[in-house]
Amino acid sequence: MAAKIVVDAGHGGRDPGAIGVNGLQEKTVNLDISRKLRDLLIQRGYEVTMTRDSDVYLTLKERVDFTKAQHADLFVSIHANSISSPGTRGAMVLYYDDAYPQSSYPASPEMRALTPQSRELATKVLNSLVQTAGLENRGIVPSAVYVVRMGNIPSILVETAFLSNPEDAALLASNQMRQIMAQGIASGIEAYLPPNIQFPDTRGHWAREAILRLNAQGVVEGVGKNFEPDRMLTRAEWMTLLGRIFDLPAAKPAGGACGDGGKDTVAGAVYRDGGCDAAQGAAAFRDVNAGHWAFADLDRAVKAGVLEGYPDGTLRPDQPVTRAEVAALFQRLAKLPLIELAPGSQRPFKDIPAGYWAEGEVAALKQAGWIDGVTAERFEPERSMTRAESAALIDRYIASRK
Repeated sequence: MAAKIVVDAGHGGRDPGAIGVNGLQEKTVNLDISRKLRDLLIQRGYEVTMTRDSDVYLTLKERVDFTKAQHADLFVSIHANSISSPGTRGAMVLYYDDAYPQSSYPASPEMRALTPQSRELATKVLNSLVQTAGLENRGIVPSAVYVVRMGNIPSILVETAFLSNPEDAALLASNQMRQIMAQGIASGIEAYLPPNIQFPDTRGHWAREAILRLNAQGVVEGVGKNFEPDRMLTRAEWMTLLGRIFDLPAAKPAGGACGDGGKDTVAGAVYRDGGCDAAQGAAAFRDVNAGHWAFADLDRAVKAGVLEGYPDGTLRPDQPVTRAEVAALFQRLAKLPLIELAPGSQRPFKDIPAGYWAEGEVAALKQAGWIDGVTAERFEPERSMTRAESAALIDRYIASRK
């Protein structure tokens, strides 16, 4: 699936932007370069949408809201610069940097977290632009301008050249130079994000290689064109993954009512042996029906006695699973010998106390090299497992079996 770029032509309509020393209006320059950039990106295989493709006025909020609705991968706003000093010329790129917050202009939580990505995008685009067009490099600039601090994807604002400088203004008046500038920007975008990159939201993520390996093997899938690596893993997703890598046990004989058998290993509910009538399967639970996307996998896990519900008769398939739950079930299905930790012995993680219900399972997976802590000393067993963490666990397990 092609990466999607939102190209934003700055100003427009009743807002002309800067007026060049040669009378050129910034809104006209921005729109022309943006159209050229769009065409070049499409030629390279991207999906592109523009906030405006004509001489219309849009508020800054309208531009950001439009971008959010596109579910795009990058936002690139095109501008021309102006300053009171006519001798200043060159290109610069603005981006939001959380190391330089401005209390009067707070950024969205997403943009704060995306600082590294936006910085890298800004760097690659600026370097490509100045090299391609022969412009002076004025650097990347942390900024609180609205369109780069209020979105939810990596975002930059490109200041192509200075309309207040006679030489730069002449360049911006040239159709050929506008095309060259668009080429430089397009190449910078491609250097940051190739048009057909798989799971673009895993770019630079620590678990990307494991995710790609598992996807090629048919073990994990994306969510649309993304993977959502840092989203919490649900019970349904975990059962689906386990069903793809393990031969689940045969169905248990029919037993008691749901939520009535076995021994809880954590407060509330969990994975237990028996308890729910195997003949009924997942359909026995009031919050699961055949329309659920993972019904077949849930049904299989329940009938195998691997997954059981809660005392209130629910299975809660869309509830996140904890890191301890994941470790306990994985150890059982992988038939990994349980590690018995003697009182007073050194434990792999300081935050798993003696007697903790899953201490042996976590220790076994750690010793096998299949799972890591959140830090070298902390496992955080009650924290929800992320999709990336589960992929890393499965990838290491598969590698160990070869």
